[in-house]
Amino acid sequence: MNTASKLIAIVEDDPDQRKNYCDAIARKGYRINAYANRSEALTGIQSDPPQLAIIDIILGNEVDGGFYLCRDLLVSNATLPILFLTERIDEIDKISGLRLGAWDYQPKPISLDYLAERVTSLLRLAELNTQPDGPVSQEDKRIKALSINQTAMRASWQDSPLQLTMTEFRMLERLTNRPGNAISYDQLMNATMQSYVTHNTINTHMRNIRKKIREIDPQFDLIQNEYGFGYRWKTE
Repeated sequence: MNTASKLIAIVEDDPDQRKNYCDAIARKGYRINAYANRSEALTGIQSDPPQLAIIDIILGNEVDGGFYLCRDLLVSNATLPILFLTERIDEIDKISGLRLGAWDYQPKPISLDYLAERVTSLLRLAELNTQPDGPVSQEDKRIKALSINQTAMRASWQDSPLQLTMTEFRMLERLTNRPGNAISYDQLMNATMQSYVTHNTINTHMRNIRKKIREIDPQFDLIQNEYGFGYRWKTE
């Protein structure tokens, strides 16, 4: 991965923290655009789109400014990887961030070396997820119109790429491991590889997966809710 071509947006109102994050990530060879508030960030990111955005939730006097910014950015670029970096570590905040579509949620304070590695990891996954589909390889799993490549973390429906987040991909992959069998909420929670996941979070991700497949195939109806237990990928 050519890091010099990758632009990272950092949205942090504290000037010292902002400089520290910029310096740590720039040392990895990435280009940086830094912003101090929501309005400045929204204008700058829309005019010079990054490959990943790091966003604090509290921005100046806006206690939820980062949430609003995330929502607005994903309207224009649904696949933009967003990493929340914040002192707000309550479970409800983490759930809210993930429901909005963030790829990751990290608490402050954070090791600068770890932050830089998280950026590299997220960019690598984003790059794999957006590579154009080629011929089906031996690593692809086919279930009727669904194709899943576990190595590249890519999925397609009717040969059209699905723009899934990492969490959505993992859940879809787990759900389709055993078509026709009910998969419990606990199994789906484990598949997300996240520490803070609730039934409501799982339900939200499943709605998003359905919506993305239906954008390709409006008749899609293979994800069945098993009330109080989990979900099933129907075989018929």
